[in-house]
Amino acid sequence: MAASDQKMGITDRTRKRLGMSPREPKIKLPPLPPGRWIREVGWRHLVAFVGVAFALFPVVWMISASINPTDTLSGGQLVPDGATFDNYRKIFDNPPESPFMTWLWNSYYISFIVATIGLGLTAMAAFAFSRFRFRGRRIGLLSLLAVQIFPQFLAFVAIFLLLDQIGEVFPAVALDTHPGLILVYLGGSIGFNTFLIKGFMDSVPTSLDESAVVDGATDATIFWRIILPLTRPALVVIFIITFVFVFNEFILSRTLLTSVEQQTYIVGLQTYSTSNFASNWGQLAAGAMVGAVPIVITFLFLQKGIVSGLTQGAVKG
Repeated sequence: MAASDQKMGITDRTRKRLGMSPREPKIKLPPLPPGRWIREVGWRHLVAFVGVAFALFPVVWMISASINPTDTLSGGQLVPDGATFDNYRKIFDNPPESPFMTWLWNSYYISFIVATIGLGLTAMAAFAFSRFRFRGRRIGLLSLLAVQIFPQFLAFVAIFLLLDQIGEVFPAVALDTHPGLILVYLGGSIGFNTFLIKGFMDSVPTSLDESAVVDGATDATIFWRIILPLTRPALVVIFIITFVFVFNEFILSRTLLTSVEQQTYIVGLQTYSTSNFASNWGQLAAGAMVGAVPIVITFLFLQKGIVSGLTQGAVKG
């Protein structure tokens, strides 16, 4: 009875007002013997502790290197002597040859634009491949998958020459421009993301589409009002993956962006920290810690969308 009351939401105050007998107290089980607790529960805590320590160790070591006054890795310590925040102060001084905050802003807004536009294009393409039947559909899917077999950075020479020629006609998307880099990223991410989202949309029952058509819904209404809400978890995951990939991409941005003020965060940090035939490991670690903040904030903001999408999407019988 107590379990059924708990499922129905009947509290002790409600039982007293209705004249019902008080709820029976929960039976507390005796604690497990130490040997049995280790065999059944303790080893799980040990595995979780080892996993957390393994994941946090690189982060702790980067924090230690960022406050280390010496720029050496061989003499690094977990708790360095004479810890200082001079490395953070240097990257925020923002001299003309190393505008760190400008690089960080460039990476953030380029990643956000690529993830947003790419998500919209891939969602519409995945909806077409999932719900429509047309000539060339199978060949199109296989072509998208075949193109993704070759990494995008293998074609950076061809992409460089292509943007160089396009820039003669459309200077806005030429070399050393953010729109040109954004178009390159979009072309490399749409294919694989379309294939992923299409598989998720295939799991949505077509009975929902048929019911909406009976009520007079168009294809656009089905896409915006039915498919997108139910595929929200997959869309959020694709957005995060694309954002993190573009934010940390190095080869294409290093090849296509040449001026200091146009460079992205990871390119600018690499060129600045390895200048003058030396490596400023302290400043590199400090820049890496500061650069991780936008990714963490974006993930924390969007993880609510994953949970809400999983709990809200359902088919009622």
